[in-house]
Amino acid sequence: MPEIAALQSRFTGRIGELFKFGSVGLVAYVVDLSVFNFFRVLLGMSPIWAKVISVAVATVVAWLGNRNWTFASRKTANVPGEFAWFAVINVVGLLIGVACLWISHYLLGFTSALADNISGNVIGLALGTLFRYLAYRRWVFTG
Repeated sequence: MPEIAALQSRFTGRIGELFKFGSVGLVAYVVDLSVFNFFRVLLGMSPIWAKVISVAVATVVAWLGNRNWTFASRKTANVPGEFAWFAVINVVGLLIGVACLWISHYLLGFTSALADNISGNVIGLALGTLFRYLAYRRWVFTG
């Protein structure tokens, strides 16, 4: 029975961590959306540059939230290296979402807006988020 208690304790601890991770992700998403629309709509900037800026700002917000809240007990002393790995993992997570969209749209021929949203913003987002969470634990916040 001690094994079951240890497993239950580990799982319970992970639930709190997943909640924090999801909360930080939600805040970063709102920041991404807000910054994008500020630059695109209010300032009339091109959508590509507006998105580049919004993703950069959201990445910093996500890193700070995950570093100081979600994985606070695991943050490292190598701040630049930690942030660099965080950024690389975010790019890979983005590529996972884009790959899901590409496969659905171009390979499988599901070209409707609904299909694109399901593949990119549901399946791709879910797989990318799972990858990010596991990768952050393994390669970024290792302290």
